[in-house]
Amino acid sequence: MRQVDLFRMIPCRAALSFARCLIRRKIVVLDSLEDSKLSRCLSTVDLIALGVGSTLGAGVYVLAGEVAKADSGPSIVLSFLIAAIASVMAGLCYAEFGARVPKTGSAYLYTYVTVGELWAFITGWNLILSYVIGTSSVARAWSGTFDELLNKQIGQFFRTYFNINYTGLAEYPDFFAVCLILLLAGLLSFGVKESAWVNKIFTAVNILVLLFVMVAGFVKGNVANWKISEEFLKNISASAREPPCENGTSIYGAGGFMPYGFAGTLAGAATCFYAFVGFDCIATTGEEVRNPQKAIPIGIVTSLLVCFMAYFGVSAALTLMMPYYLLDEKSPLPVAFEYVGWGPAKYVVAAGSLCALSASLLGCIFPMPRVIYAMAEDGLLFKCLGQINSKTKTPIIATLSSGAVAAVMAFLFDLKALVDMMSIGTLLAYSLVAACVLILRYQPGLPYEQPKYSPEKEALRSFTSATSESATQAIMLQGQGFSLRSLFSPSALPTPQSSSLVSFLVGFLAFLVLGLSILTTYGVHAIASLEAWSLALLVLFVVLFIVIVLIIWRQPQNQHKVAFMVPFLPFLPAFSILVNIYLMVQLSAETWIRFSIWMALGFLIYFTYGIRHSLEGNSRDEDDDEDAYSDDIDTATEEKSAIQANDHHERNLSVPFIFHEKTSEC
Repeated sequence: MRQVDLFRMIPCRAALSFARCLIRRKIVVLDSLEDSKLSRCLSTVDLIALGVGSTLGAGVYVLAGEVAKADSGPSIVLSFLIAAIASVMAGLCYAEFGARVPKTGSAYLYTYVTVGELWAFITGWNLILSYVIGTSSVARAWSGTFDELLNKQIGQFFRTYFNINYTGLAEYPDFFAVCLILLLAGLLSFGVKESAWVNKIFTAVNILVLLFVMVAGFVKGNVANWKISEEFLKNISASAREPPCENGTSIYGAGGFMPYGFAGTLAGAATCFYAFVGFDCIATTGEEVRNPQKAIPIGIVTSLLVCFMAYFGVSAALTLMMPYYLLDEKSPLPVAFEYVGWGPAKYVVAAGSLCALSASLLGCIFPMPRVIYAMAEDGLLFKCLGQINSKTKTPIIATLSSGAVAAVMAFLFDLKALVDMMSIGTLLAYSLVAACVLILRYQPGLPYEQPKYSPEKEALRSFTSATSESATQAIMLQGQGFSLRSLFSPSALPTPQSSSLVSFLVGFLAFLVLGLSILTTYGVHAIASLEAWSLALLVLFVVLFIVIVLIIWRQPQNQHKVAFMVPFLPFLPAFSILVNIYLMVQLSAETWIRFSIWMALGFLIYFTYGIRHSLEGNSRDEDDDEDAYSDDIDTATEEKSAIQANDHHERNLSVPFIFHEKTSEC
């Protein structure tokens, strides 16, 4: 009987050890924030310019025309507003983590110190996807804008001799975008300070051009372009010999401010979300900026505010100048100025667009190798990607290799498909960061080590004694156990029970939001028809969402303070999760299939390499632990042939498998 139990025990122990590998958390030592392999030379102004420059590119000069024509119409201003709200909420969550853990890695690092290694890898892998696609799409936008200056002669040449007739791929391979990406990747390898100066110059030109576009657009605009009638659109479709849609409307929608309905506005918001991804670039500079705990929150909030004002103003000016159904999807602003009779202005705008897209391209390439570097330093990606050039203090291998991958993406894939894939990866990363803020704020202790002494972090040191005292008091409350009363009347200080409850509720909240999003997206007709089952599910989801948020709100928070903290907890992070997951559900099935392929590739790398080479696993395993583990295996083998061992020996044999975290053998 004992022999059978032993055979059952060994697989169980291996499963427990494997599970510990997936949930092990990173311990960040903040003893010396100034120590870094990278060059700490950036200022707060550099971060703001980096965030604005990486954001105000393709979103203004390409996506505004494409989304307005295909999805939103004039209501693209609302699409940008919805996307901005979701981004601001996510940005505030990033800002708090940037103040707490000012290290390179962005959302990847934040997830690693909060919920564990597997989710951290998923987050980092999604960030790489977002940055690669961002780089590729901006490069194609740069190429398209330059082609517009040459009357589209480059595009016509490649369509004639290098045409690609496959769904999801570009019409022709973009050799120009490939050369541009490789050139800038090489330039970024020379140093971060030099790149920051170039970025500030491009960003200044960008802001001036956008101000010109907004002023000129409102001067030459016509409010009638927001009030086009449905009958007029039907006549346009008939004259173009285009068949009407199934509901009898024109192919350009029903006219008015929302020609494609509110659903089209939301679908446009899911795509416009790509336009606000730049602020995450700031979060990756934790080891390259001076005073990061203040500079990162200020940079994120300021850059998001500037970007929203620019997107809102430019998209409004664009749709006022030109009817949305006539917009050019590749280069809408120069064509719009030609439409209103300002022909020479299109060259000024196109030249300014190239500067803006150059800044955006620099901003997209900049964070990509730093996330790869952070993952390689932790052992989750190949170690060679973590090499730092001794002269330039930049991750040169990660910069050049990621640039090569982005160049291949720009060479083959269609911009719209790229943007949708980027949106899903970014939204998932934002959702995880918001969830991590909720979990972190309700922990009885911090998931990272505080500095023993650091003069620049004197504000944090002042809370060390208070945190220790709170932890001591929390230990006294652990014996109270869990009860229904503790849901709404918990103790004054967080305990392991209250933190475990919050962690469970956050996970349940995410699944609940997913169900609510699916219902309101694919069951909207049933809800509109007042079908009983749909209304019952809707009420159930909404009530459970409110109850869970209120229960989390009643739990005690950690008393540790940092330079910036998310306000309105837990309502703001919870609503951020709701918006992000809802926007994810709006994306097409083809996008999810492409995303699944990307994630399958990531899991292949993690489970064959990352989980075995993780620095967190190897750093916890001493040589004597490995010998003890081997001895346990040998003892178990001998036990099969000596069943006479007593119960005390059997208990001692099982303890190392159950409680010893043998991470390096996973």
